[in-house]
Formats: sequence, structure tokens, C-alpha cells
Amino acid sequence: MTEKRCYYEVLGLERGVSDDDVRRAYRQAALKHHPDRNPNDPSAAQKFKEATEAYSVLSDSDKRSRYDQFGHAGIDGNGFDFAQSGIGDIFSHFQDLFSDFFGAAGPNPGRSGRTGPRRGADLRIQERLTLKDAVLGCKREVVVRAPAPCEACSGSGAAPGSKRQGCPTCRGSGQVSSARGFVMFTTTCPHCHGEGSLIAQPCGKCNGGGQVEKTRKVLVTFPAGIDTNQRLRVPGQGLPGMLGGPNGDLYVDVEIEPDERFEREGPDLITRVNVSFADAAMGTSITLPLLDDSELKVDVPAGVQPGEVISIKGRGAPRIDGRGRGAMHVQVQVEVPRRLSARARELLAELNQELQGGSNSSKKRANAG
Repeated sequence: MTEKRCYYEVLGLERGVSDDDVRRAYRQAALKHHPDRNPNDPSAAQKFKEATEAYSVLSDSDKRSRYDQFGHAGIDGNGFDFAQSGIGDIFSHFQDLFSDFFGAAGPNPGRSGRTGPRRGADLRIQERLTLKDAVLGCKREVVVRAPAPCEACSGSGAAPGSKRQGCPTCRGSGQVSSARGFVMFTTTCPHCHGEGSLIAQPCGKCNGGGQVEKTRKVLVTFPAGIDTNQRLRVPGQGLPGMLGGPNGDLYVDVEIEPDERFEREGPDLITRVNVSFADAAMGTSITLPLLDDSELKVDVPAGVQPGEVISIKGRGAPRIDGRGRGAMHVQVQVEVPRRLSARARELLAELNQELQGGSNSSKKRANAG
């Protein structure tokens, strides 16, 4: 039978070193001799086991004391038999340690499983706003129908007077591991479905789910200038967390209802005004009612053409980032009367003759020149 090497020699340590030195040396040895890192070295697995066995003794103060006094004879039969164990058993024995060494994607990830506090899922709803509410900003109670903690069992899922029990299959981790060669595979525990605990007596109100469907109202503040397809986040108003974890968030997708008077393009507002043929020719001023119930005076210049747009900066919707406001675009529509009185016809005929005469006179002067 091959004589075991000194544990201090295995880890390259001197006697009397600190626990941190032991842990640091083992980390280096485990990374160096890990079988997955040395697929072409058949001796790596044995060296890895040897280093792990040394660490199991030197990291335990009682075992280390006996080993320092009596050598291997002082700990025979009092430790894990690494020489006869597979790599998977070693991983299982030192799950937390390997999780620290190799990270979440290491040999045995997820030691904590699903038994710790877990954040609740996020909720998403859609809310329609009038253009006025979107431009001015508003506060509104939105209706949310979603699961909430069961009051009868305080969200535990267990009947009042009872409690959840640890899962014997995964020993509360919520996951089970198996080794295939040098590779560890971790899957959700089929017994407790990853919860890490079981309910012997389910709550009669929630049937063991810990949650019941409820309708509640959440006050949401919509900032001035919010627009369609923008989303608001309301922290802590999503689904409840599990096992004391924080609630998820509520996301509100905004949609703006069409408005009879104004259209919107980003922070700009667009509206249309009708002016008579005479006002379009001579110019005029119109008073435009705004969404905040104030009024805006718009000067229509003489000779404005049908469809021409008059823009007033800073009178549109506020920008949600606080950088001022957009513009108000006023499109002029010239009204042409469908019926004319005899006097109106006479006046328009005179005006048409005057306009044509002025045009002909200009042409004659141009030709004469």
C-alpha cells in the first residue's frame, strides 16, 4: 500500500501556517490539478483528490491538531475517504468552497438553490391617456390584477399552525447533482421542484401556492410630456417576492388617445385653423385655445397660402427630459364659400378684374421696356 504524503507537503505549506494560508494553498492546488483543466493528464484526478484530502484535515482545527500530534494515525477513520471517492462526491462534499473557487458556472453551482429570498417578478400593464393629461402631466390610479401574498398563511403556503419542511431529496438546496466522468450536472430537484422545502399541510385558501389573485390600485405619476410607447417604472409594485424577497416592479406602457384639435409629433403639436379668403388676403389675428385652457394669439400674415404652416416655438409639449418645449405648428386652411350673394359676386368680379388688370399693366410695362 502506498504511504500517504504529508498533508503540508501536498499543499506546499510549513507547519504553523494560518487558516487563510491553508485555504489559499488549496485554491492554487485545486485550480492547478482540476481534472477539467487537465483532460490529457491521468494523474490530475489523483492529485486533485490528494489536495482535497489534505485540505479537509488542515482546514479543521480539531483534525489538524490530531494530525500535528499523531500524523495520519490521528485522523484515520475520522474524515471523508477521498481515496475511494469520485470527483462528484468531492464536489458534493465541498459545494460552497468550489462555488467560491470556480464561480456560478463551476462544478457545483447553485448551492443556495432556491431556498433563499427571491425577488418577485415584474408586471406590465398599458394605460391610455388623453393628450391633455400627457402634455400637462397627471396622477392616476391604475388597476392591477395580480397575485398577492395569501393572508391566511402569510405567503408560506402552509396551513395555519404548520410550516414547511426541508426536502429530504436535495436537503434543502433545491437542486440535485450527478457526476458524469469529471463533469458535474446540476438540475432542479424533482421532489420539491426547486423550492428546497415541502408542504405537508397546504393552506386551504391558496392551496399551498402562498398567493391569491387580487385587484388593487396603484397611484402612478405621469410626467408632463410623456408620449406613446414610453414606459414608466413603479418600483416595488410588481409581484410579491418569495421567502422574504423584495417585490418586483410595475411597468406602465403609455398610449395617447387621439385628440380632436391637436396632433402630436414628438414634442411638437400640430393644429389647423380656418380663415376666410379675405382674411388670408389681408392678414388677420386669431385666438387659439390651448390644452391648458390658456389662449395663444396667432398672427396670420397677409397673402398666406392655403396649407401654409405658421410655427411658434416653445408652445408645444414639454420635453420629458426637461429641455424646454416643442413648437406649435398652425396650418392655415382658407375657406372658400360655396354660395355667394349677388353683391358678393359683384365684388369678387371687380376684385378679379382689378387683379388681372394689375397683372396686365405689369406685363405691358415689361414689354414696353
